[in-house]
Amino acid sequence: MIKRTLYFGNPAQLRKKDMQLQIDLVGDAEKQIVTIPIEDIGVVVLDHPQIMLSQALIAALNENNVAIINCDAKHLPLGLMLPMFSHHAFTERMYQQIESSMPLRKNLWQQTVMAKIKNQAAVLQLSGFDDAKMKYYASIVKSGDTENVEGRAAAWYWQHLFGDEHDFNRDRFGDSPNHLLNYGYAVLLAIVARGLVSSGLLPSMGIHHRNKYNPWCLASDIMEPYRPYVDKLVLEIRRKNPDTEVLTPEIKKQLLQIPAMDVKIDGKMSPLMVGLQRTTASLSACFEGTNRKLLYPEMNTYFDNNKPF
Repeated sequence: MIKRTLYFGNPAQLRKKDMQLQIDLVGDAEKQIVTIPIEDIGVVVLDHPQIMLSQALIAALNENNVAIINCDAKHLPLGLMLPMFSHHAFTERMYQQIESSMPLRKNLWQQTVMAKIKNQAAVLQLSGFDDAKMKYYASIVKSGDTENVEGRAAAWYWQHLFGDEHDFNRDRFGDSPNHLLNYGYAVLLAIVARGLVSSGLLPSMGIHHRNKYNPWCLASDIMEPYRPYVDKLVLEIRRKNPDTEVLTPEIKKQLLQIPAMDVKIDGKMSPLMVGLQRTTASLSACFEGTNRKLLYPEMNTYFDNNKPF
């Protein structure tokens, strides 16, 4: 079952009542109370300074593996809360992950980079660009990507993705549409981290990323092949709304649909959030030694019969 993503952008009091999330909307002439089953929730986004949560609710959300995102004054995701333990064999999985061999991690990163570049090629193809070079890049990725093919492919990809903006530079603090990408990637990161925790893995111990300032190194690794889905959504938003300097509530609403986007993994269709659970479960199996293949979405196959933008 696809879990719901809840966004709160107005003053509200959130509390637990009978395993329901009770929402008391503050400031209305007539007080409104809404309830939602906690078991139906996957992500909660808090985007207003006058939102209050009860400790009982936070505990219940953690028990149900809900990712809680809070936003800063610019309405961009800032913090992420996840349960510490949500897998019955957490310690066993943790040691398997820690003790995984370097050759295995290099092979997993090779699979990850190849999947990412193939999906980037699909996005470019949908935009009307020749994807031959990207497919070539995907074919030459070696174990551990020792020749940084990912970076070379990314440079080509960003140079062409926003066709009429050839000077576009992918930069977290850069000009539009970087703010849309940032928001979408933050939502995606939360979903990936949630999936990793539910599979008994440590989101901080990456197979490639090693930044000591990044507490989500593994999540940053595993989200790579999913990033093109966010890119495709941002492209659609930009083409419908060329002037997107501000993250309006309507644009946020569209970006919060990322967990429900359709993906195809190993020949099976599912919502992205469900697909990610298959990806993290396959990663756990690789660390366990019962599998060698990561299950990633195949955008190039899924969009074969779709028309370009």
